[in-house]
Amino acid sequence: MTTPDEQLWQGLAAGARTALVMRDYGSQTFSQRLAGAGIEAGTLASVDRTSAEIWEAWIPGVEIFSRTIYPQRHRGSFGEFVRRDEGVLARIGFWPAQWANARMFVQTAKGFHLHPPNIPDGTAPADWLRRCFVEEPDNYSLRRYEHEQWDVIFFVQGVAEMILRDVRAGLPPRTMRFFVDGDNHRGVNNVGVVVPPGVAHAIRVEGSEDVIMVYGTSTSFRPDFEGRIASDVETATLPESWQGFLAQ
Repeated sequence: MTTPDEQLWQGLAAGARTALVMRDYGSQTFSQRLAGAGIEAGTLASVDRTSAEIWEAWIPGVEIFSRTIYPQRHRGSFGEFVRRDEGVLARIGFWPAQWANARMFVQTAKGFHLHPPNIPDGTAPADWLRRCFVEEPDNYSLRRYEHEQWDVIFFVQGVAEMILRDVRAGLPPRTMRFFVDGDNHRGVNNVGVVVPPGVAHAIRVEGSEDVIMVYGTSTSFRPDFEGRIASDVETATLPESWQGFLAQ
């Protein structure tokens, strides 16, 4: 006796029926969506982070804040990044020592990379990080901005997918996956993103246009602060025929 599902797909060849996989459209919790399929950045910028579910899912130290892009008729648009003495960066006491920009071509990605947390001498890393981000999360004076690289990232063109993974000692592993719009896509998904050291972050271009980002760092560029995990997506190999020719 055939099941209702088998009857529904009986018009397919046997091989196709065997390979058939159905998408799960069941409802998911906020935590499941944040760590799984992803959430629009505008939603994250406006959520109540004091609620138990969001508090448990959010990576400590990560900030996502709204930006407003103003249209300038017949010319383009105007959008501020951040003001030194106002907003999120003023609240957490972080002002970049260096600003830079980067372009990502369509269909490219930056693999997971991260910067090392700076641990005071004589302190156990797990104990220090729990103090900073769990026991005293609002004591921003504990943060060692001058000795470790914090990032604040803005997108001015394109649409980007960001994935964050907390790999700091003493903190539970959490994942945040979300989608940010560049200034040329004016709307609620125009945000700034603060990424603490010890949080691995990857970026993928979504859509059919290059992504351009501007980012500020709490320290000037240091190659030894650039750690990489699962970054093989950035390695473009030559075609076999090219490699064969070069090996001759």
